[in-house]
Amino acid sequence: MIRELTTDDLDACLELAESRGWGREERKWRFLLEVGEGHGIAGPDGRLVATAVLTRYGTRTAAVSMVLVAERAGRRGLGGRLVGHLVERAGDATVFLNATAMGRPVYERLGFRTTNGAAMHVGVFSGAPSGASRPAAREDLKALADLDAEVVGADRSALLGRYLDFAEEIRVIDDGRGITGYGGRWRNATNTVIGPVVAADLSAARALVADLAARTDGPVRLEVADDRPELAAWLEARGVAAGMRTSDMVLGGGPLPGDRSRFFAPVMSALG
Repeated sequence: MIRELTTDDLDACLELAESRGWGREERKWRFLLEVGEGHGIAGPDGRLVATAVLTRYGTRTAAVSMVLVAERAGRRGLGGRLVGHLVERAGDATVFLNATAMGRPVYERLGFRTTNGAAMHVGVFSGAPSGASRPAAREDLKALADLDAEVVGADRSALLGRYLDFAEEIRVIDDGRGITGYGGRWRNATNTVIGPVVAADLSAARALVADLAARTDGPVRLEVADDRPELAAWLEARGVAAGMRTSDMVLGGGPLPGDRSRFFAPVMSALG
């Protein structure tokens, strides 16, 4: 039976993730369970054997993430069952996700189609800050949410409101007439994730990444889509090398709404 998960299930989620080699990303899991809807399946012994999270952005789009099945419960269709359940709950929203090579066939059987490839870049950033951005203030939230809605084509104001407290830093580019770009960074288990990055153009995106990464101790992590080769090359030249590859997928394969020309990096792969 599928049941809802809450932050009370955090330890069980972390144990399952660690058993599949994902690591104990406690802050990430807690944030996702707070902003989204966690669902899971328990085995006969009552232990959690499968998870998935649905995060809604208004009524237009919804992200599926954290699809995990315990090795002892594999090949029983539990992952597909959970994802199908979340798709039903999403209603008319356009559902999307980021898939590993192992998970992609499961999603393809459910009707998801790959729209882009992506690489996770990780490393210690060797560049200098640009000085083109400023720290965001809480009173910037409405402007950030309005800009974000234009770019992603959906209302993510609830997510961004929580992200203000979750992130270590959020920076904005303000041309004097208003905010034209923003980016954030948040601390994960072994590195600092740079994301989201929304910017008017590549130059502004690089400026935001530089200002965020140069203020970070240790390695940073940034997901870059295959249609951003210039950003990928710029990161590589500054010590942030491409690693694990994934696929961005949309149910039915249609494009996501919004002005994606200004979308340079997700909050995290789980959220878009």
